[in-house]
Amino acid sequence: MNEIIIGIDLGTTNSEVAIVENGQVLVIADNNKKILPSFVGIDDQGDILVGESARNQYLVYPERTVKSIKRLMGQDIQVNLAGHAYAPQEISAIILKRLKAIAEQYVDQAVTKAVITVPAYFSDAQRQATREAGEIAGLEVVRMINEPTAAALAYGGNQLEQKRMLVYDLGGGTFDVSVVNIEAGVVEVLSSHGDNHLGGDDFDQQIIEHLLDHLQETQGVDLRQHSKALARITRAAENAKFVLSEQPYAKIEEEYLLEHQGAVIHLSLELSRIDYEAMIEDYISATIDAVHIAMKGAKLTPADIDEILLVGGSTRTPCIRERLYNEFGFEPHSEVDPDLCVAMGAAIQAAMISGQEVNAVLVDVTPYTYGTSAIGYLNDDYYPFTYVPIIHKNTALPNRKTEAFVTHHDGQEVVNVTIYQGEDPDALNNIKIGEFLVEGLQDVEAGNVITLTLKLDLDGMLHVFAQEKATGLEKSITIKNAISRFEHGALETARHRINKLFGQNETIGAVVKNESPEIVEARKLIAKAEALFDKTSSEDKEDMMDLIEDINSCIEAGLNDRLQETAAKLADIIYYLES
Repeated sequence: MNEIIIGIDLGTTNSEVAIVENGQVLVIADNNKKILPSFVGIDDQGDILVGESARNQYLVYPERTVKSIKRLMGQDIQVNLAGHAYAPQEISAIILKRLKAIAEQYVDQAVTKAVITVPAYFSDAQRQATREAGEIAGLEVVRMINEPTAAALAYGGNQLEQKRMLVYDLGGGTFDVSVVNIEAGVVEVLSSHGDNHLGGDDFDQQIIEHLLDHLQETQGVDLRQHSKALARITRAAENAKFVLSEQPYAKIEEEYLLEHQGAVIHLSLELSRIDYEAMIEDYISATIDAVHIAMKGAKLTPADIDEILLVGGSTRTPCIRERLYNEFGFEPHSEVDPDLCVAMGAAIQAAMISGQEVNAVLVDVTPYTYGTSAIGYLNDDYYPFTYVPIIHKNTALPNRKTEAFVTHHDGQEVVNVTIYQGEDPDALNNIKIGEFLVEGLQDVEAGNVITLTLKLDLDGMLHVFAQEKATGLEKSITIKNAISRFEHGALETARHRINKLFGQNETIGAVVKNESPEIVEARKLIAKAEALFDKTSSEDKEDMMDLIEDINSCIEAGLNDRLQETAAKLADIIYYLES
């Protein structure tokens, strides 16, 4: 039996732990969540909180909670947590200790070794601080690998043909860009550049400042020194950023922030994606400058790059894809989850060190771009059929994207929505796959906002929704088999589901519980069932969810006989689905 070595992505905003099991990469879930927020706190009883519980506490007791500690790694500095000073390594060690416990719960044995990823642009001091954090957590750090390298491993470590890839890694607190060469399973870094203080936190801060300025202008109060109100505004800004990755507008509302001069302060503001992207334009431009530097360092031009891989949750910002497309002339890849691929790559590296064989990790993607046409400019000329891509080629499935459009003339009561598949900037050169009318619009001036949503599911069903923003008037159609209808030959993409979700003891450094073999087996059945969710009918999924709930209840109540009976029913469904 090979020694278990776990792979860890210790991130600024979120962290994950993964292993390779039976040739498959598994990101281990804690309480049904693959991602552990990189928050550490101490509650009013003096107990350690890590992850979601600490993140939730941050809204109420920010002085007892620490976030984004990765930005301080390698600095001779201490942070205050509930009145006590801690080195950044210590705070990071608490996160690592929690990840270690999550892994131990899953593998049902002690874990003492790990591969931990670091930004490619991390200094020696920052790398050493990371190693120290591992040691404090009781982990021997057998190797540290750069995050872009890990992501490239997760995407293409098994590929035989040579490819030159640009890995664009924009996380919560750091940015890296690496040019890598992949051949015969070997990932070779040709050049790297980056910024250890550029990431999603900076994007959040732009929204936060916008909200604070709005409150000061409209209600005459500056909340910068009110820690609890500021923590709520920070969470609201983070949520708005997530919404704007998918939607053209985000409604930001926070009631009862505080009482000021006898008045209760509420926040209510709508932020558009256009305004948000204008706020962060300088940051995005800085990343593109770094791309140019990395390309120069590798002595390559854009024409020499075969593929672009996006890494980090902040790459979901739509303008990033657009800027990279403008630079290289083709769409970035997103087959591997940008939030998980670094941990997956770390797990693959760990498996290699421990002597395991590993396979490719892939998920379904759309091979085409889907969009609509609108009045605009093409080649500097006014043109009524300018193509507007909405779901881009190589986007992971399932996927849902929304864009905003406006009516062209006063009193316009009808909008013709036409859906195309293709890549040409002239919509008429692409393939028309659907069309419908939205009628009965308000009799208002030009500029009436219509939102268009495209939802592409795992079965190749394209669902289209158009809605008048002001009234909620909606029209929709479903385009069946949007993928398979137009492709040559069968669409064959391997589906490796890596989500094995199961509960975990809340104690920060929990050792493996002495659970009975029946409970251990039941937990594995739950993980296997949940990995099948996206491949099953809604009826089978509902049956499995009911059985999973019953199993968890039996475990909590110690009903061993009923547990075995319920687990047997779940095993029967799994056997049927896998046959």
